[in-house]
Amino acid sequence: MSWSRLIRFVDTTGKVCFGEPAINDVTKLVDECLAGTLYAQEFVGDSALSVTPGARRLQVKEILGVLRPEDIPIIRCVGLNYMAHIKEGGRTPPPHPSLFIKPNTSIAAYNEDIPIPQIAQDSVDYEGELSVVIGKTGRNIPMETALDYVAGYVVANDVSCRSWQKDPRKAGGVPQWCFSKGFDKFAPLGPVLVSPKVVGAADNLRLQTLVNGEVRQDTNTSDLLFNVPHLISFLSQGTTLEKGTIIMTGTPSGVAMGMTPPKYLKAGDIVEVSIEGLGSTKNIMAFE
Repeated sequence: MSWSRLIRFVDTTGKVCFGEPAINDVTKLVDECLAGTLYAQEFVGDSALSVTPGARRLQVKEILGVLRPEDIPIIRCVGLNYMAHIKEGGRTPPPHPSLFIKPNTSIAAYNEDIPIPQIAQDSVDYEGELSVVIGKTGRNIPMETALDYVAGYVVANDVSCRSWQKDPRKAGGVPQWCFSKGFDKFAPLGPVLVSPKVVGAADNLRLQTLVNGEVRQDTNTSDLLFNVPHLISFLSQGTTLEKGTIIMTGTPSGVAMGMTPPKYLKAGDIVEVSIEGLGSTKNIMAFE
């Protein structure tokens, strides 16, 4: 990719555009936009994954979600991938990555309200996560070249309903993850896609999750059991990773489910997930 950081935005003429913001500190993107001082170098294309350099310097009027459901064929998610979180759940580290999926209808923007359906309102949880966006299709990818397949990284929240995940009265005898985590807009993504040119393998970044301003998760991606190259290589064995695939790499300790008693989310709660260098999501839980 020829950009280092990419956003999707509305310019002052009302047109939706892609561009590289003129500031490197992504924590200032929204404030600079609100102040009317954010500009971006234009990139042209229909998707964040297929843009080419443009010629214009544009003023950013509104920042949009950089990735849309139609850009993403599937979301592949990894469970139990932070050592502290594995210990929090009283589990043994798995020998290989544990995989589940979310549909692309789970994609939401960094600032969208998250609709919580009635059947999922009893045990809504957050999971702040580093996510990888695949930039070119591959299969049986060697670990040594795995980063060549990364378009960029984005901050994400793997919103989850624990009763549908683990309660035998709903999930049955075997815990299931797909339905419990695959509701509409249960995967809000940050506003900026950041290239490996900037953060490498993203293996030393601080991750925090706040609920109504209270810090719930605070760790570093160095605690990952399986790092980004390992995940890409493993998940591509005999399996085509299509361009646009998102890999959510797992969540650290501090989820509501692990607390005594659990501090599940309530209507109107604001969940903010931030990752060093990648920006943040900030979403209101909107009970339907």
